[in-house]
Amino acid sequence: MSTVKEQLIQNLAPDEKQSRCKITVVGVGNVGMACAISILLKGLADELALVDADENKLKGEALDLLHGSLFLSTPKIVFGKDYSVSANSKLVIITAGARMVSGESRLALLQRNVTIMKAIVPGVIQNSPDCKIMIVTNPVPIWSGVNIAGVTLKSLNPAIGSDSDKEQWKTVHKQVVDGGYEVLNLKGYTSWAIALSVTDIAASILKNLKRVHAVTTLVKGLYGIKEEIFLSIPCVLGQSGITDLVKVNMNTEEEALFKKSCDILWNIQKDLQL
Repeated sequence: MSTVKEQLIQNLAPDEKQSRCKITVVGVGNVGMACAISILLKGLADELALVDADENKLKGEALDLLHGSLFLSTPKIVFGKDYSVSANSKLVIITAGARMVSGESRLALLQRNVTIMKAIVPGVIQNSPDCKIMIVTNPVPIWSGVNIAGVTLKSLNPAIGSDSDKEQWKTVHKQVVDGGYEVLNLKGYTSWAIALSVTDIAASILKNLKRVHAVTTLVKGLYGIKEEIFLSIPCVLGQSGITDLVKVNMNTEEEALFKKSCDILWNIQKDLQL
């Protein structure tokens, strides 16, 4: 006797075994799930995979999404603790990481995150050797490059962003830097703005849009930097990942601040146990 499904549907073609555009999100915390829902709402993937070490949290979040999948354009959502569930991904977004605990040094926090990444990345690469990996982290302002419709603000106010600026545009920079902390203090975490930014970057990669984004990349050899430091600079993104670097012309003060950022990072990075 035929089943209800067989009576209702006659299959004419087998399902495709491999997705054309699969995205994996590693980490189902606040940021990871915000990234997942943003990707789903944008319809960037035909398959979304979720990976996390906490099986109960992972299953709960995945089932919650699956219950609402009728209203999404992504036909397949999978999840698992094992990285095999991420196989054949085009893009893997890593949001997992350690949070700073009270009294912990930056070096200790970075070292804990290095350990986490060493546990994640091999599994990702083993299952998706051709994927692009995006690690969610924080970006820096170059006032000489700020423009509106091609008009640089520095041409209107040469002192903009500096201590001598009577209009105190420097406070805008401070608001950007402190904005995340303000949200953190108010609601306990930040997620939505991060996720929307991640999704915008993902779209440039997956759709080969060749748009400019401020993303972290190796800056050794730029602006006299000799160490293997990774900093956020304007880059062109396409299906190959970073395809070009935008050579920003910085003034002397900006170059000094850029170098200072490099020195701070290097002084922490050089002592990491890799």
